[in-house]
Amino acid sequence: MNSSQEPATPATRTFANDDTLPRVPLPTLEETCERFLAWCEPLLTAEERERTRAEVEAFLRPDGPGRTLHAALERYDAEDGVHSWLDTFWPYRYLGRRDRIALNANFFFLFEDTGQSQVERAAGLITAAVAYKRQLDAERVPPIVQRGRALSMDQNKYLFSTTRIPGRELDTVRAPYSEERPGPSSARHIVVFHRGNLFRMEVLGEDGLPHTPDDLAAGLAAVMKAGAEPAPQDAAVGHLTTMARAEWAGRRDALVACDPGNADALEVVESALFCVCLEDFAPGDTQETCDQLLYGNSGNRWFDKAVSLIVFEDGRAGINVEHCELDGTTILSFVDALLGTPVEEHARQSGARSQGLPAVEPVTFVLDAALRADVRSAAEAFAEYGAATATTTVSFDDFGGNRAKQLRISPDAFVQMAYQLAHQRAKGTVGPTYESIATRQFRRGRTEAMRVVTPEVLRFVAAMEDPGADRAARRAAFRAAADRHVERAKHCQQGQAPEQHLWELQLIRKRRGASLGVTEDPGLYGTPGWLVMRDDCLSTSSAPSTHIQYFGFGSTSSRCIGVAYVLLPDRFNVYLSTPRPVAEGMHAFADRLRAAVRELQDLLATDDDEDARPAGGR
Repeated sequence: MNSSQEPATPATRTFANDDTLPRVPLPTLEETCERFLAWCEPLLTAEERERTRAEVEAFLRPDGPGRTLHAALERYDAEDGVHSWLDTFWPYRYLGRRDRIALNANFFFLFEDTGQSQVERAAGLITAAVAYKRQLDAERVPPIVQRGRALSMDQNKYLFSTTRIPGRELDTVRAPYSEERPGPSSARHIVVFHRGNLFRMEVLGEDGLPHTPDDLAAGLAAVMKAGAEPAPQDAAVGHLTTMARAEWAGRRDALVACDPGNADALEVVESALFCVCLEDFAPGDTQETCDQLLYGNSGNRWFDKAVSLIVFEDGRAGINVEHCELDGTTILSFVDALLGTPVEEHARQSGARSQGLPAVEPVTFVLDAALRADVRSAAEAFAEYGAATATTTVSFDDFGGNRAKQLRISPDAFVQMAYQLAHQRAKGTVGPTYESIATRQFRRGRTEAMRVVTPEVLRFVAAMEDPGADRAARRAAFRAAADRHVERAKHCQQGQAPEQHLWELQLIRKRRGASLGVTEDPGLYGTPGWLVMRDDCLSTSSAPSTHIQYFGFGSTSSRCIGVAYVLLPDRFNVYLSTPRPVAEGMHAFADRLRAAVRELQDLLATDDDEDARPAGGR
């Protein structure tokens, strides 16, 4: 659909705009290959560039594999019922991964503190989440509109009663608004974890009206009393959700086969609106709190659940999110809705009424000796995996988006250039850097993969490291790199990026290559350009919300630093993660980042002083 066909004024019902949004544009093969070469070349030697270019030319030949694969993608994009040429890409990207999703794929937000007790905080979060669901069911959640254009709200359908189900070769998703389960979820319960024990708790009465916060607090107190005795490590089935996907699929089958009641227990967990995880301790500091939200007590989690609200003993709280159907922008809107309105108002708007103590029932699994050994092994393996992950936080209370704008520079471009400079100084190189760019202005739009390193970035870093470069040269190089960054980000927002297009062509070859006559991976996918560009040194993503303190996720490779950042008008918080064997480099990066943010501010402040303009200047 072209822009002239878009509604002049976005509709106000939650999902009313989704099917009228423009489709994600499918680039031509020539456009994608040209961009791919331009994006990867700054990372390659001259010889690697030539090898990559030669394979791209072979891929593009009239009789080359690229033409065949792209033609198949064009046919798919034109089929009835297809919303985007990425409709198949996303399930294979997320559901096709075979490693563990706990820590590797799930992400977290740490909420702002409220000073409430654990039970009061948890009851308030449940109240707000249930109120949001009732609004969503009635399509009264206002669609997000940016610059007069509606954004896709489709992901909101996966916030409640959505669970990733492990598969031997490909996972699936249990969700409402699907062919199997049309419309909103009819579930009235959540699952509450405490000390590795699981409980079903009703949050909606038989008439569909929510319980009050006081009712919910009483129910949570009942859960904590009933679950006061910690579950034995080999009985806390949540540990199994940390396993590699095919292994977990096998254990899930074994659970069902072990006892008829286990299928019923799985049904309770997988159909629940969401999980609430009550911890019996208070983390020592902010970093430990973040770590616990990312990969904490796995016996007290169900990492396959789309949404898990986690509340610690001291009332600090956050969320852990399963990523396959939900991106950060959707969760940010959800969290802002939960935390931006007083609990009492949520209760009033949802029609909550006192109904007494909510029904609370233990959820139990019958395990044989083999399954108990599996649970224990999963717990030990994940604890070791978490211990093998190094993390740290970096906080700036003297820099934020407002300061960047004062310096006449894009806030995101500023911090991305600071990352590049810090990485050069910490590890001696500018390396491949991924940044997630939201594309929700398109039908079922999710994200685009941006690669940050450009020739301008290399020149900027070189200027900063050149003792002979004067301030003017460094400022000019910095602004040129930042301007190019903004330009590339806009291209990504418009769907003009090469990586996902080429990746989907590779996936088509794997799925249908034999029928298309492309039986082997084209040489492009073995080139230095493809391999180097995607071997992240830095994997970055931002989450701007005043209601969260930190955002975080795991690294993506053995050398990668995961960089999750909350960039607000008056502050800038970063959570870093990396494999422990390369932790020294991460800590060096954190130190250099602190210095780089100050140095680059000073550099542009000098620019302001020397190049000040009268009012109305540039």
